[in-house]
Amino acid sequence: MTSRIWPVLHVLGGMLMFFSLTYLMPIVAGVVYNDGTGIDFVLAMAIAFAFGAILHVLGRSKKRELKPRDGFILVTLAWILMACIATVPLMFVIDDLSFTDAFFETMSGLTTTGATVLTGLEKLPPAINIWRHELNWLGGMGIIVLAVAILPLLGVGGMQLYKAEATGINKDSKLTARIADTAKVLWLVYLFITLACIAALKLVGMSWLDAVCHAFAAMSLGGFSTYDASVGQFDSPMIEAVLIVFMTIAAINFASHFLAWHKRSLAVYWHDTEAKAVVAVLASSTLVCAIYISVSGVYPDFMTSLRHVAFNLVSIATDCGFASQDYDKWPIFVPLWMLFLSCITVSSGSTGGGIKMIRTLILAQQGLLELKRLVHPRIVAPLRIGDKAIPAPIAGAVLGFIFLYILAAGELTFFLVASGLDFTSSITAIIACINNAGPGLNQCSQPSTQYA
Repeated sequence: MTSRIWPVLHVLGGMLMFFSLTYLMPIVAGVVYNDGTGIDFVLAMAIAFAFGAILHVLGRSKKRELKPRDGFILVTLAWILMACIATVPLMFVIDDLSFTDAFFETMSGLTTTGATVLTGLEKLPPAINIWRHELNWLGGMGIIVLAVAILPLLGVGGMQLYKAEATGINKDSKLTARIADTAKVLWLVYLFITLACIAALKLVGMSWLDAVCHAFAAMSLGGFSTYDASVGQFDSPMIEAVLIVFMTIAAINFASHFLAWHKRSLAVYWHDTEAKAVVAVLASSTLVCAIYISVSGVYPDFMTSLRHVAFNLVSIATDCGFASQDYDKWPIFVPLWMLFLSCITVSSGSTGGGIKMIRTLILAQQGLLELKRLVHPRIVAPLRIGDKAIPAPIAGAVLGFIFLYILAAGELTFFLVASGLDFTSSITAIIACINNAGPGLNQCSQPSTQYA
């Protein structure tokens, strides 16, 4: 067992040393805003680098090419240890913050869940808010994929990591010949769109700090905010419109964004079955729910209903978790539908969570195919998504994944119910966390008091 784990720890140490560089952004923010956190982040950076260096050196003699099993172990350990290391500046700066609360915050950030145990967010030092949102941003594309790009520098291949981290039916395909180049391409696309989001938010009235933080949260679909009231603090239709656009972009496969840029053609999206399904689901659901809310008399007119439904529905459906209204007060159909959409809406290869749209499409097509076979037992009809035939093993794997997803959600819901939480709060909290969406309903709904 020891001989198996040391090569993993060797690579993990290199990743932690690289991760220590991410402290540079809050260090710079601390200096710019003179918030007194600079030395805390420098110490935290030194601790992260030293711990990574120890693991890297201890495992050097056992270095070897990682096997697929090693990739899954490394992914798990990386998320846990990076979240642990990321707690250090929070505990240094925020008085009376326990390790448990700090770990919840950093794990919520890195996994882009967006739930928070902190209040008074607008009163936090700017560097702390930058750190929280940077964790969101790093977790969005997947810090493991970032590590794939630098692993060749450490003398270790990265395909095992990419397979462990990637999702969807095309995770074995590459945009470029080398997997490290693929990771770099995806991160460049991610960075470019994030910069565009920052500029757009600044143009519609946000400060630079708020623009950077909310762009990081929007592109990662993480949902952290610099205010307890989330995006509702701004009460700005223009800010909400910009965020809707970029949350939708983040919900689409980043490989499609790269191909659209590379080919200089928007036709790429038209040929992307997932992207069309994502946009269609968001648009149709927004219209139907806005009509429902308007007829229910929640807001004085349809346009106001459309504005608030559009932002909050897109935010929850894409697993972002921003909020501009207390939608828990809306007729129960709408918030429940929003949480249902959070299970299925985003594309594979996006920064969102849940089952993913491609698996939803495969499940729907498989169901229709089985109904056809009941009527026509001798029919020979392959399972297709768009113009692509889906092999039977992939369809079986998708069905198995969805079964495990539902089983896990059900069992965890019963655990929360047994702890004394009401059923609605329990099931919506579990769905929100499994999908990395953030807030749920009832006791888990308020933007200013989010729960796990």
